[in-house]
Amino acid sequence: MRVEAQIAYPEGQLTLATASALLAEGEQALAQGCNSFDLSGVEHVDSAALSLIMSWKRAAAAQGRTITFRNIPATLVSLATLYGVAEFLNA
Repeated sequence: MRVEAQIAYPEGQLTLATASALLAEGEQALAQGCNSFDLSGVEHVDSAALSLIMSWKRAAAAQGRTITFRNIPATLVSLATLYGVAEFLNA
């Protein structure tokens, strides 16, 4: 995951198969001062993506910070709506 100007850019798949590695990369991005995640490079998601986003939000909150998400894929919005957590995507 690359980080530029305090924005992290996860790419590819946000799925169960990639969640552990992306969690660590996202936490490292947060440690570098990241305040936003741009999901425009994300090609595929499953329900693990929701858990990943919530984990990044919790990690930021533990540091007393908030983060935002940009360019959220429609499939992720649909999953969040299905699970009743859409408000957490940018709350």
